[in-house]
Amino acid sequence: MTGLVDRFGRVHTDLRISLIDKCNLRCTYCLPAEGVPWLPKDELLTREEIRAVAAVAVECGITEIRLTGGEPLLRRDLTELVGDLATLEGEDGPVELSLTTNGIGLDKVAPALAEAGLARVNVSLDTLDPALFHRMTRRDRHADVLAGIDAALAADLRPVKVNTVLMRDQNDHEAADLLAWAVERGVELRFIEQMPLDAGHTWTREGMVTREEVVAALSERFELTELPGRGAAPAERFLVDGGPATVGVIASVTAPFCGACDRLRLTADGQLRSCLFARSETDLRGPLRDGATSEELAALFREATLGKQPGHGIDDPGFLQPPRPMSAIGG
Repeated sequence: MTGLVDRFGRVHTDLRISLIDKCNLRCTYCLPAEGVPWLPKDELLTREEIRAVAAVAVECGITEIRLTGGEPLLRRDLTELVGDLATLEGEDGPVELSLTTNGIGLDKVAPALAEAGLARVNVSLDTLDPALFHRMTRRDRHADVLAGIDAALAADLRPVKVNTVLMRDQNDHEAADLLAWAVERGVELRFIEQMPLDAGHTWTREGMVTREEVVAALSERFELTELPGRGAAPAERFLVDGGPATVGVIASVTAPFCGACDRLRLTADGQLRSCLFARSETDLRGPLRDGATSEELAALFREATLGKQPGHGIDDPGFLQPPRPMSAIGG
């Protein structure tokens, strides 16, 4: 069952699994203040179903699984699920497990997640200013996020990566301050261009802070040296003042890396997506609940992979934002 190769020769080894569509923040670039309708609980994959699908994926050649949301820490069975997935092994050994989170509540579970088999975490943090955090997320939880980052470091879930989206005329003035903080704390900062995946469909190219702007702002205070050998990694990485600290920039819009993409995504309700911006999905939940065999599920993985487009098409005249927002797709 090994090998998930698309029509363009890209080999897929990374699976992002969304555990839940709910989130406890309302970031302005992702969700409206009132939120969106959440998926009914019976449509979400159960812990056992997630493990079953993940096991097939690993048999097909997946070597890394990242757990996402929504906010994955809202899954009450998260620690047990991590333990389940940590037992999976492919031809090259155990699967590598990571987690993307907003960090709220991570201080309470980081040790247990590490013990269960989680290798590392990515934590979202867009500002060092608690008041600005409140305005950008519509929640007063800045201290909780910082506590989560500290707990991840203490639990040795390293490298701890911090994801930041700069918004024009909001937090874009903080780029260098955020990097200075990250270097001091021993975390790897990654700036991510805002993508057209917000539930309100308010994204504009003009309002997006670009890779070039980020690099220019950082270069006013730091010496950046580009690191070679990026491979399929989404982040372009730079040494900061000669290293060892690094900073990354994920320029999905202005410098897409689709040609080396090795990622597939499973939504919380069991739909397999070949791209964040795909407008079609392959249903795995239905066949799984109807008793599909591992071989039949593997065939669906291969079918979805073969249908992957060469790029996300943001620059195409006919580009349409996917109907699902990021919170429902999983990052």
